[in-house]
Parts: sequence; C-alpha cells; structure tokens
Amino acid sequence: MPLFLTIALVHLLALASPGPDFLFVSQTAASRSRAQAMAGVLGIALGIAVWAALALLGLHVLLHRLAWLQRTVAIAGGAYLLWMGWQLLRAAWRPAAAASGGSAPLPAGAWRSLRAGLLTNLANPKAVVYFASVFSALVGPAVTTATRWQLWILVAVESLAWFALVATLFALPPMRRAYLRKARVIDGLAGGVFVLFGLQLMLG
Repeated sequence: MPLFLTIALVHLLALASPGPDFLFVSQTAASRSRAQAMAGVLGIALGIAVWAALALLGLHVLLHRLAWLQRTVAIAGGAYLLWMGWQLLRAAWRPAAAASGGSAPLPAGAWRSLRAGLLTNLANPKAVVYFASVFSALVGPAVTTATRWQLWILVAVESLAWFALVATLFALPPMRRAYLRKARVIDGLAGGVFVLFGLQLMLG
C-alpha cells in the first residue's frame, strides 16, 4: 500500500505542475463545449496511459540504449508543440473583427479534441522525462507484474479525474466570460508558451 500511495502523490504533483496538458485542457474548456473539453481530457489520459505502460515495460532502458530514439521523439514532439503555438499566435494576431467568433486554433469536434489531447500529451517533454526517470525509479524490479498493472490503472484513472476536474472548473460561466473578454491576449500567451515548450524540447 505505501507504494500505491507514493505513486498517487507523486503523480498528482506531476499532474498539477503547469505544462502543455493543463494549458490545452483549460483553454479548450473555456473556449469550446464541455463535450469537446472532456474528449480532450480523454485524449490526454490515453497519452498518459501509453507513457505509463511504456515505463512499466522498461522505457528508461530502451531510451538509454537507443539515444537516437529519444532524440527523434524529442524533435517530433517539439515540432508538434511549435505548430500548436503558431496556430494560437495566428489567432491572437487576427483583426478584432475576424476574432469575434472566438478562438479558432483549437480543434472543433469531440474526435478532433480527443486526437489533439492525445498528441499534446505524447509531445509533452515533461511526460517523457517523468515516466522515463521518476516513475520508472519508483517502480523497481521487485514489483510484481500484477502490481505494475494495478499501478497503471491507478495512474490512468487519477489522470482522467484530475483533468476532468480542470475542464469542469474552466467550463464554468465566469471562466468562459473571462476568456471571451481576453481571448486574443490568452491565445497569444498560450501560443508563446507552446512555442517555448517546443523549442526547449527540440534544442534541449
């Protein structure tokens, strides 16, 4: 039980720290429908489930032996984050009349939101570092296969619950009204953050 509690607490801290996942969920919830926001949450949770499964199967060993693979993942992830950032910056630079309909760079439709959430998480540099190092170190070789997959379920469910809470909070009417009043400023800041994340991942 201490192992489960330790993983739950460490993972909650990782989820709560600011990053592309939080930015994507909060902005989607504030600017799109609740269904689209929850679809994006599901996509992010699926991405985390993929990383957790790879970590439990020996992701840190694979990345250590195949340095080129780690670099390829970093470049591909950075390129996606740069693209997301550029789309947001374009929305922020649009004339006020063109932007009156709300934020456009985030995907419309539940399926597209799910796919964007999944890709955002898979491109997240924090996820690569966290699951390849911290998470792998906590789950040592003495942990049984059954326990490993119980931990996998714990991480997946905790991730889904956390981001569902974030989406619910940012979908509240006051949050939506605040977003609509400052949509261009928020899009610009969010785009800049995504660009910085992408550059950090590609140049790091």
